[in-house]
Amino acid sequence: MSVLAILALLSIVSCNKNGASVEEEPLVKINETILTKGMLSNAVPNSLSKDDSVIFAQDYINRWIRSELLLGKAELNLTPEEKDVAALMEEYRRSLLIHQYQQKMLEQKYSPLITGSEIRKYYTDMEDNFRLSEPIIKGVFVIVPQSAPNIDMLKKLYRSDDSEDLVKLEAYCFQNAKKYEVFLDHWLTFDEINKHLPESINRTERFIKNNTYHHTTDSLNQYFLSIKEYKLGNEVAPLEFVESKIKAILLNKKRLEFIKQLESDLYEEALKNKNITFF
Repeated sequence: MSVLAILALLSIVSCNKNGASVEEEPLVKINETILTKGMLSNAVPNSLSKDDSVIFAQDYINRWIRSELLLGKAELNLTPEEKDVAALMEEYRRSLLIHQYQQKMLEQKYSPLITGSEIRKYYTDMEDNFRLSEPIIKGVFVIVPQSAPNIDMLKKLYRSDDSEDLVKLEAYCFQNAKKYEVFLDHWLTFDEINKHLPESINRTERFIKNNTYHHTTDSLNQYFLSIKEYKLGNEVAPLEFVESKIKAILLNKKRLEFIKQLESDLYEEALKNKNITFF
């Protein structure tokens, strides 16, 4: 399976020299159904690293195989009546389209009208509902291979608060980094960084309070973390960290009222335009 994943990864990250023929190359065949390189390439998010792409590809292939095997058994063992899902599919399609239309109208009508003052008021009134369940940080995180040049310069740049040094850091990382993230203007959970380290940090709150900088290595890479700001678990989350959540809450509060009014307006409009005929 790892060989298949590596092949899939190569098809994703390498140039397609043979045009569509490469996209159509098979990876797995179950009876008459084929999973191609192109299908897998389309499924793998472009934002993933090479290592994460391999993991994703392996998982996708395994899920595809299991799904096809189950589908084959279903085709063999269900009666024609049980396999007739046209009515269910049509009902699902209708429900999905209605939901998407309602959501689109809701966002167009109300989303721009939810003001910053509304969000701040809800945040202030309900701040105990926005206590953090885990630490969050702002900072810089860089992964470079062991062979990366000018490590001493990198050690200086990733610690710096100077804007010119941040520009130099970005230029360096563009050329050399496997992963590079400057999150000085937004918060990340510490777990989002921790999962990329070769050894996960335990007692994270104690670590965050006592370490502004962290540098560690494994056989392949060097890892650099600079923590500029932090909030610990059970502290009230910063407004910017929960703003989108509050906006969704405020939108949802207006949703039922809006949908009821939308249905009424559409009904009245249809009557007026004589689009409804009663027999």
